[in-house]
Amino acid sequence: MQLRTLLSPLSVSMLVWIPALALADSAPPPPPMGVWTGKGQLGYSGSQGNTQAQSANAALDMGLLDGAWKHALHLDGLYGKSASVVAAERYDAQWQTNYNFTKNLFTFGSLLYQHDMFSGFQYQGSATTGIGYQIFDSSATKLSVQLGAGDRDERPEQLIKNASGAVIDRIPQARNNEVIATAGLNYAQQLTASTNLSDTALVEGGASNTLITNTVALAVKISNKVALSLGYNLQDNSSPPAGLKKLDTIETVNLVYSF
Repeated sequence: MQLRTLLSPLSVSMLVWIPALALADSAPPPPPMGVWTGKGQLGYSGSQGNTQAQSANAALDMGLLDGAWKHALHLDGLYGKSASVVAAERYDAQWQTNYNFTKNLFTFGSLLYQHDMFSGFQYQGSATTGIGYQIFDSSATKLSVQLGAGDRDERPEQLIKNASGAVIDRIPQARNNEVIATAGLNYAQQLTASTNLSDTALVEGGASNTLITNTVALAVKISNKVALSLGYNLQDNSSPPAGLKKLDTIETVNLVYSF
């Protein structure tokens, strides 16, 4: 793994949370036990006239606390068209279960699946386990890090495009299965009574490919349940199939409903 490749996306995370470390205050009230809580978000954009383009994205995050156990589910999808040609189609799913040894130290198991029609990979899936530490857990600042290892299965594909750039055929390549090491970061900062900044980063490093994902979001409450969120997501494959770019980015504007 090239150091520059790793540091460039992760520097977004580092610059976001380092200045806030001194802002941690008293511990927050205990979260509810045995109850699923979370948030759903939805965004859409469209243009007509000289250009014809539409895109929609949705995401769901849910969590359940049960004593020393914590379960978290994340689902998201993106679909976009430009001049009646599908230009983006991506679906992600992740499940993680944590078990707390102490207030701060935990072990985890995680399942991750990504299906991106334009990344050059038919799918990328992983199963990992490891150890994590909750550095801050206050009402204003939350920060946890985790390290682990596991197995990744992915299937590259060759995209055949026509003269206008539309994908007209897909040729699956041989599956690749390898051992990976992982590093993750989850950060949230309450900037004001109505404004929250969050950052989630994950690195999966293997012998043939290193996958880096990072999502930063700024949410402003409209009411107790509804917020407006601005988001930025990047996904970087160090070794994509020939002819495809390493880095994909997505900018979103969403309405978020908490439950």
